[in-house]
Parts: sequence; C-alpha cells; structure tokens
Amino acid sequence: QVHLVESGGGLVQAGASLKLSCAASGDTFSMYAMGWFRQAPGKEREFVATVSSSGGTTQYADSVKGRFTISRDNAKNTMYLQMEDLKPEDTAIYYCVATKMFLVPADFRALRFWGQGTQVTVSS
Repeated sequence: QVHLVESGGGLVQAGASLKLSCAASGDTFSMYAMGWFRQAPGKEREFVATVSSSGGTTQYADSVKGRFTISRDNAKNTMYLQMEDLKPEDTAIYYCVATKMFLVPADFRALRFWGQGTQVTVSS
C-alpha cells in the first residue's frame, strides 16, 4: 500500500500563491491516480482536484478551476497542487489521496489511502 505525506501549507494573504506537495512511498507511485481533498472547519470534506496515473488527465472542482493546477512527477514520486489567487474560502486542511481507479472520485468515502493533511489559511 502507498504512504502519503503532504507539505507546503501555511498562512498567506488573499491573492497570494502557494504550492502543496504530496510525497508517496511504499508502492509504485505511477500505478495510482492522485488527488486533493480539503476540509474547512464545520464542513464536509470536499474534492479539489485529481490527476491520472500518467498525468495526462486532470479534473477540478468548479470552485478552484482556473486558479489551481494539479501535477505530478512520477520520477520523484510526488504530486503537486499549485494554488493561485487564493481566497479566504480556500482556508482548509488539504489532504492528499491515492487510488488505483483511473481518477480520484469525488466521493471521499470510496478512498482508502490518505495523507495526514496540511493546513492552508488565507487571510483577507
């Protein structure tokens, strides 16, 4: 099974950029589609973005489309989330996920492999 560790979170002002990383170990990274979910206080965990195992296909939540970019480097066993023009409503704990499906589904209850999360806080 795959082990996931996120990094790169922090406190930024609205309009700033931030890049999250997710390092994978324990299994063949290139066999997994990867994705990001986030959870704000008092809210349900929500899908953010996903990338296929090859990196050739991506999908985004409407709320981040055009501002966030998901990517991966299979040689480095690492996935990234580049976040631009951050808004206070982007404040959440961001979780990295992995699946052997073609893409990470939007239903988080179907997912088995999760990182511990990294906090992103955007001040207005």
